[in-house]
Amino acid sequence: MTRPPRKTAAGYLDGQLLIAMPSMTDKRFARSVIYLCAHSAEGAMGLIINQPAPHISFAELLDQLQIVPGGKGDAHKPSLEETAVHLGGPVETGRGFVLHSSDYVAIESTMRIGDKFCLTATVDILKAMANRTGPKRSLLALGYAGWSPGQLEREIQANGWLNCPADLDLVFDTDLDDKYDDALSRLGVNPTHLVSDAGHA
Repeated sequence: MTRPPRKTAAGYLDGQLLIAMPSMTDKRFARSVIYLCAHSAEGAMGLIINQPAPHISFAELLDQLQIVPGGKGDAHKPSLEETAVHLGGPVETGRGFVLHSSDYVAIESTMRIGDKFCLTATVDILKAMANRTGPKRSLLALGYAGWSPGQLEREIQANGWLNCPADLDLVFDTDLDDKYDDALSRLGVNPTHLVSDAGHA
């Protein structure tokens, strides 16, 4: 079963989720769900949202960056223990990105992605998160997934990815093990019904 890509008004998939087909041969992306932050004629960039980063916690990351958590902040914001660190992709794994809800905006460093999501990659948002003055919902990722011009389109045509609209609950769900199946279910797809060869049901 293959589905045509659901495209945005501009013809690109930024702000949507990419879901790896079960036949994905690249182990780095097996069963991955990727939030596509940017997609244009110049290429694409996204963050894997269902892979934990090995061997590091948010508190340890703050310690490495010499960020000292402040006061109690907003009781409705995530605590240090609740903030997980994800492996966002194989490119620049030493660089951090925060995908977050649009209630937090740093004027000079936040990129808006549609109405509900934003991306910030400066240390200021980590300081805000440490003090519980950051976004209400967030996902911290180390590294990202990148595609050269036309590469993602070719991979989709080769039946490497499905895509669907992103929603806050799925993106920021802390149960990483279920995100892949949940994303497929949004498309009404049963993983056992998917095939590896494009054009065959």
